[in-house]
Amino acid sequence: MSTDVVAAIDLGSNSFHLIVARIANGHVQVLDRLREMVQLASGLDNRNRLSEESQQRALDCLARFGQRLRHLAPEQLRIVGTNTLRQARNSTGFLSRAEQVLGHNIEIISGQEEARLIYLGVAHSVADIAGRRLVVDIGGGSTELIVGEKFDTRSLTSLKMGCVSLSRACFDDGRISESRLREAELLVRLKLEPVCEEFRALGWQVATGASGSIKAIHEVIMKEGWSREGITLEALRRLRAALLESGQTAALAARWQLESARARVFTGGFVVLHGLCEALGVSRMEVSDGALREGVIYDLLGRIRHEDVRDRTIAAVIDRYGLDRAQAERVNATAQALLNQVRDRWGLTAEEWMHNLDWAARLHEIGLLLTHDLHHKHGAYILQHAELPGFSNSDQTLLAALVRRHRRGFSAGAFQHLPKEVAPLAQRLGVLLRLAVVLHRSRSRQPLPSLELGVSQRRLDLRFPAGWLDDHPLTQADLTAEARYLKKAGFRLAFG
Repeated sequence: MSTDVVAAIDLGSNSFHLIVARIANGHVQVLDRLREMVQLASGLDNRNRLSEESQQRALDCLARFGQRLRHLAPEQLRIVGTNTLRQARNSTGFLSRAEQVLGHNIEIISGQEEARLIYLGVAHSVADIAGRRLVVDIGGGSTELIVGEKFDTRSLTSLKMGCVSLSRACFDDGRISESRLREAELLVRLKLEPVCEEFRALGWQVATGASGSIKAIHEVIMKEGWSREGITLEALRRLRAALLESGQTAALAARWQLESARARVFTGGFVVLHGLCEALGVSRMEVSDGALREGVIYDLLGRIRHEDVRDRTIAAVIDRYGLDRAQAERVNATAQALLNQVRDRWGLTAEEWMHNLDWAARLHEIGLLLTHDLHHKHGAYILQHAELPGFSNSDQTLLAALVRRHRRGFSAGAFQHLPKEVAPLAQRLGVLLRLAVVLHRSRSRQPLPSLELGVSQRRLDLRFPAGWLDDHPLTQADLTAEARYLKKAGFRLAFG
């Protein structure tokens, strides 16, 4: 097998991470790691807007990361944003600036998708993957809990509490007291209450912690000699007493040689971990080197090997909603045949466009579960808001837009909510999906004849074998109606 270089960036709420790896004979060999404690979450104000100062810290970091990535093609790299970028109301402007600095697209992923990727990174990093495992990852703005076996998750959740957010809420001035610890501990218990019983009922043989907060706590415990193997509940209780004894976050940096940025959020991360271990009955936790960025690398490796988890997700959704597979296959086959004829002329050469059309064609009837008349609208809502493993928020927004516009109204502004570099290409993809749906409206098992589609920027010329349309007047009427819809979006459809 050939070797190749891939990379992943994790834009976390506390730290930004870059990992560069080489794929050799199916194995991942890490070539480089970079980490900077940007503490993006600390830049959120009470209206969930990122300050200019925090944005600039992030952009400066990404400029340094960007030097390491300039030689990589888009398919060799994934950049994912997590909780703070999910929350920030002005994240769109920041992402535009960040993508200019990096020269690559950034995906915002849901909490569920973050949890899945974290588990994947941990599962590939531990020595023994036998048995059921609990994985805990404490980030700056969220905490992920996952129970899984081998490389598959059984249950996962993302809780809106993290080392930065809890430290800001309870220890913002640096003072550590019994009353403040109790206040923070109560907040953690409240966040855990809805999921605690579910996770305890699942059970596990091994508990594993990942990412910076848990690693920092583990290092302190090892330095103090409170545990020889991993993080124990007894060691956490001793650490709680030591925090009270120190009384100030500044003293933590001196006592345990912590970075000042880590010291400021150490207590918040500790309270989350201690509360989790007590609530879930975790007496000992091992610590993994792998986390989100490693999970992104392995997920990217799956896409390169054509083992894309998104394909499995689509198949699972089709089964769950009982969709008409045969009709979906007919629509997809025609849509792909049309795409192959126009991809160069319409700038749809990237493989991702083929995948997006495939998924939209397979799921375009998902809304029929609720009603026929508005099934395109219901389908778009489902796809925008469902948990779809492997899909980023932007993936789902594009998929929902294609399904929303696969029938009926097709205005010029139908795709304007998408990024400006994506919108015109998505609109063209939507035209191809619409044509495929129209051509298979009869749901006939009889194959279509050979079709020829020629395009310019805004004109389509669809040609059938001589006499075929005369023998299929309903299809001719459907295409006439479709030409009127497309005209409203500035396209001219001719056929014959």
